[in-house]
Amino acid sequence: MLEVRGLTKRYGGAVVVDRVSFTIRPGEILGYLGPNGAGKSTTIKMLIGLIEPNAGEILFHGRGVRGNLKEFQHRIGYVPEEPNLYPHLSGREYLQLAGRLRGLGRELLEPRIDELLRLVGLWDDRHAPLASYSKGMRQKVLLSAALVHDPELLILDEPFSGLDVNAAMMLRSLIKALAGRRKMVLYSSHVLEVVEKVCDTVLILRKGQVVAHDSVARLRQVMAESSLEGVFAQLTQPEDTDALAQRILDTVTS
Repeated sequence: MLEVRGLTKRYGGAVVVDRVSFTIRPGEILGYLGPNGAGKSTTIKMLIGLIEPNAGEILFHGRGVRGNLKEFQHRIGYVPEEPNLYPHLSGREYLQLAGRLRGLGRELLEPRIDELLRLVGLWDDRHAPLASYSKGMRQKVLLSAALVHDPELLILDEPFSGLDVNAAMMLRSLIKALAGRRKMVLYSSHVLEVVEKVCDTVLILRKGQVVAHDSVARLRQVMAESSLEGVFAQLTQPEDTDALAQRILDTVTS
């Protein structure tokens, strides 16, 4: 179980993440939502150990991760929003690097890499440099690298970016299947339609603070909305979007 308690991050006098708390249990998918600048990516960077929080704690199966960061990192998989990869490596070489960094032996790693490359449609390009890959292809490499060591917790930051329709459908099914195998999934995205279909619960941030944390069905009921998009708009948008669009048009056409 992943427990986040009072996680806080400040830059100077600005509070970017403000006392955020949540729990993800085995088999659960938490949708982590918010407009740009709400603190989603900062939270994720604290979770994976890229930046230090100013306050709060992160526990994995009841143990704080700060004193066991390397062990924790070996038990998670992470797909970042931007596919920044080593351009001179091939897709297969990158997966080899990812697997070895997580302690997988060659006998287990090599056949697993080959099968993953076939399944995600990259087998024919396995020896091509990553610099030649499209964004969607790079995203598939990142997803494969996040899964190759069979992590207990998968952290996804806009994982559908660059994927075509078929790949996106596969990923949606994969997220559900991971939960079916008792994996924990933190899924951060702006694609609310997908979040609504795959997530058990959602947490919505606004200006670094939690403004909602419940099941999608419960939030729709409480907010009297027919969709998660409507709930999100009520909680995060400062003004009516139609009125804002009209003001923009008036500005550029005047």
